[in-house]
Amino acid sequence: MTLDRRLAVLGGLAGLGGCAVTPRPRTGLTMEDRPPPLAPIRAHKDRIFDITVCLRPFRAVGPRLDTETLGDTLVVHNYGHGGSGWSLSWGSGTIAVKKAMASSPKEIAVIGCGALGLTSAILAQRAGAAVTIYCKELVQQARSARATGSWTPDSRIALTGPAGPQFGVLWEEMARTSWKTYRDYLGLPGNPVQFADRYTLSDIPFAEMFEKMEARDTLGFGGYMDRIADLTPHPQLLPPGANPFAVPYVRRSTSLQFNIHDYAHQLLNDFRLAGGRIEMREFHTPAEFTQLKQVVINCTGYGARSLWKDDSIVPVRGQIAWLLPQPEVNYGLYYRDISTVSRSDGIVVQSIAGGDLRGYKDDNETVSREEADQAVGVIEELYSRVS
Repeated sequence: MTLDRRLAVLGGLAGLGGCAVTPRPRTGLTMEDRPPPLAPIRAHKDRIFDITVCLRPFRAVGPRLDTETLGDTLVVHNYGHGGSGWSLSWGSGTIAVKKAMASSPKEIAVIGCGALGLTSAILAQRAGAAVTIYCKELVQQARSARATGSWTPDSRIALTGPAGPQFGVLWEEMARTSWKTYRDYLGLPGNPVQFADRYTLSDIPFAEMFEKMEARDTLGFGGYMDRIADLTPHPQLLPPGANPFAVPYVRRSTSLQFNIHDYAHQLLNDFRLAGGRIEMREFHTPAEFTQLKQVVINCTGYGARSLWKDDSIVPVRGQIAWLLPQPEVNYGLYYRDISTVSRSDGIVVQSIAGGDLRGYKDDNETVSREEADQAVGVIEELYSRVS
């Protein structure tokens, strides 16, 4: 697993403190690659306006995409994407819908209204089916709405051993399909999907930082970003004079991010404008699916652990502290195990101390104010170094 891949997973988001900072003129970079002045993130604990917790549905073998028959009802599964749900949704949905449409049904039922449910429903519509989404809550209340919003297609997607060497091929197919589809959502009002610069900061050389990060992963989480290295710009090491931060080592990359509230509204509107129906309904056993008389795509995410008694799903807890939005902050950072993403609906501040094992097997959805304050405090201290 390469250092570039690991940094891409982190999303290396960066912020500045105090006031806008202009890099010194002697940068060693050509003009087009010099960092612009960066507006600071106002990282203060009294600017935290919300704290949310999400449980990512991790499966060691990767997402479940098989089919089964309950009575006369075909069920296509599409769940268990760990921290890659939004990133892989279009590619995974394409695979699920192809299986669901194999017998050319006129109607499709999608269970769940999160990232995987909405995209699967829209893809089924495009394939010619009349689609009804059945859900107990809309996407704004679903766990998907509490995601970070970064392009992280192999974040806790599988364990290398249990998934096997063939999984990389499937993952690449999903990632490339999703990446291509997101092109359709760039430049729309509200910026549901956009590119942003991200900065990874370190107090020690990156090679040493990488070794420490690798040592944390005692389970062997799969890393597949090398398979799509041609899709995104390679990270740049910023030389002295081009480094706008008060730390010795900085890398800059550019990546996709999702402004999830805007993006979710866009998807819901697209689905409804195409004639889609939404019925609020909660299912308690898989046998209830047979009442629908439709081909079913099961996109219940972490809920599948209880609904399908699927103990292969492991919860991975993640908490976000939300700082008030700052439209002028158009970048993100990663520093001392804290990641920030500046979105239109707020600035995400998240601790990922412990690496991929943070939150593993933790199903506690209670928010921790202490964790939120500590995460924001790290970023606040970083900014305090800039005069």
